[in-house]
Amino acid sequence: MAAFHKFSESEIRQRTVAKSVIEESKSIETEERNSETPDAYSLESKTYWLTRIALLRFLGFIYGVAFCVALQQNKALVGKNGLLPADVHLRAVQTKFKGDMPQMLASTPTLLWFMDWEYQLDWCLDVLALAGIALSSLVVLAGAANMITMIALWMLYHSIANVGQTWYGFGWESQLLETGFLAIFFCPLFSLRQLPSRTPPSLVVIWGYRWLIFRIMLGAGLIKIRGDKCWRDLTCMNYHYETQPVPNPLSYYLHQSPVSVHKLEVLGNHVIELIAPWLMLMGRRMTLLNGALQIFFQVVLIASGNLSFLNWLTIIPSISCFDDASLSWLFSQATRTQVSKIQQQHKSVGSQVAGLRRVMEICLAILLVWLSIPVVTNLWSSKQKMNTSFEPLRLLNTYGAFGSITKTRAEIILQGTYSEDPQDPKAIWEEYEFKCKPSSVKQLPCVISPYHYRLDWLMWFAAFQNYQHNPWLVHLVAKLLVNDEVITDLIAHNPFYGRTPPRFIRAEQYIYEYTKIGSKEAESGAWYKRKYKGSYMTPVSLDQLAAGLKYLGWPVPETPRQYAKETGNNHENRKQTNAGTLKKKKMQ
Repeated sequence: MAAFHKFSESEIRQRTVAKSVIEESKSIETEERNSETPDAYSLESKTYWLTRIALLRFLGFIYGVAFCVALQQNKALVGKNGLLPADVHLRAVQTKFKGDMPQMLASTPTLLWFMDWEYQLDWCLDVLALAGIALSSLVVLAGAANMITMIALWMLYHSIANVGQTWYGFGWESQLLETGFLAIFFCPLFSLRQLPSRTPPSLVVIWGYRWLIFRIMLGAGLIKIRGDKCWRDLTCMNYHYETQPVPNPLSYYLHQSPVSVHKLEVLGNHVIELIAPWLMLMGRRMTLLNGALQIFFQVVLIASGNLSFLNWLTIIPSISCFDDASLSWLFSQATRTQVSKIQQQHKSVGSQVAGLRRVMEICLAILLVWLSIPVVTNLWSSKQKMNTSFEPLRLLNTYGAFGSITKTRAEIILQGTYSEDPQDPKAIWEEYEFKCKPSSVKQLPCVISPYHYRLDWLMWFAAFQNYQHNPWLVHLVAKLLVNDEVITDLIAHNPFYGRTPPRFIRAEQYIYEYTKIGSKEAESGAWYKRKYKGSYMTPVSLDQLAAGLKYLGWPVPETPRQYAKETGNNHENRKQTNAGTLKKKKMQ
């Protein structure tokens, strides 16, 4: 028994030693494997490989939306037979500079100068938009781009925006061009890989984007404090949801929040626009906080209104506040592992930026500083201008929004009639309805952001002025007087579509207010109630508009052939046939 007991103890010791050796070997193998494949979940901070992927993909998406808007609307807005024909605009520039190409390009930078815009304008506009959609789709799908792709996108959108005239006269066009310009220098020259290890993301571009979000927010905050008194007494949000250009359904409910909530909203707006941007000067954690606050703020704005792609676009420079460590959760393990390897590689041998690229980054930094001088001067001026460019390429601009808030919502309502006497009290007038602009009080507010209906947006602005300041509105009326199909595509309802065009069209002005939640009007399905304000444009016929259209260089629209002979008794018979429907519509 003793011998057996001794033997057992010896065997146990041998087995214990063997087990220890095996476990130690496994530990060594694990350590070696980990050293070869770094932990993908613990990326280092202050590098921006993943930031570049996220930023370029988001920018590609916004470019894609902008080019889709151009493809679907530009023929009606600036096409050969559009409301503000681009060929008329280009011909005026050509005449002004006597055909001098360098001067024409400096004044109106567009690729259309090198295309057959005089005879095939619509085709040229479509080619620019389709090329933009194709390239932006590539950036979104690949999550990567090279300098050539980004230069092409920037030039294509410049070519459209610079002939867009009034339709493209808003701050987000310049903001997209500035955002796109910086992205050119964020990419390698030729490579389309997501992680081109030899081309690390430029810190000059990262700080260029941070400077952009700083200017956007501070500019918006200062224009408010210097502008409408309601921003200082915290009452602007009492009106904003109801009077903003294109409300959405949530705007209706937010408008009816308690006054105390509206005051907190204004106060929060001031904190995010005037204070939060300075956090970027206080280290990494504060920069991350600023980025989170700015993105949260833009998401709130997206949810509460249809401000084109402006708020979506403003998210892009906010992404530059985040580094690889903070964005790693958005990416796959394979991508994180690859980034970790690149980080270790650059850490061991140092970042090897090609000499030519380093020179280019230095030149970019000098350019941004130089272009910032008039922008900073304007920012601190008591006569601050918002959404202004100081050079034709719009490389670095001033921004701002809602410096003043309208307290009532005035809407222009277009109406047509078959009556031979538009002054006859018995004349029956039918209303045109727009896709998003409030028309019928029972029309559901739309949700379209980041898409943008440019005509609806301009109709809101036109209500602040008279039609003489908006010649495109007169042209719109002329087109509707012949049931122009291209223009009809821009609106939701043409009451004369498929019938004889109206004899006269007039523009009336109404004041719109939201109905109260739970009121009889709301229970009947009405989102708004309205009251008549007055005439905006007296009834006009096509004959009366012809001389003015010719003076502006626009062709007089022709009545469609199928309606050209439909006059006299035929016109009256058609009017009588539809009389019952018209009376019902008027009662509604």
